[in-house]
Amino acid sequence: MSKAFIAAVLQDSLACTGVTATKAADDLVGAIVGELKQEGGFTLPSFGTFTIHKTKARKALNPRTGEPVKVKAGKTVRFKASPALKKAV
Repeated sequence: MSKAFIAAVLQDSLACTGVTATKAADDLVGAIVGELKQEGGFTLPSFGTFTIHKTKARKALNPRTGEPVKVKAGKTVRFKASPALKKAV
């Protein structure tokens, strides 16, 4: 799924212009990202939950050369599907 797909669905559903639908899709994704940054999670009740998890610093191997590489600590986004979504799929 892409922003273009979301924009196309919004355009068909709302019978609006492509520019308006693209702006709405951008605003939707921006709102979700903002909520993740501010609250650390985002829930759509019948869809699922997005949460931010911290990753630890670790050592990994460069697959091309086989030499050890240090990977910094960071953050990742995880998604857990709701029971309604699991049942629908």
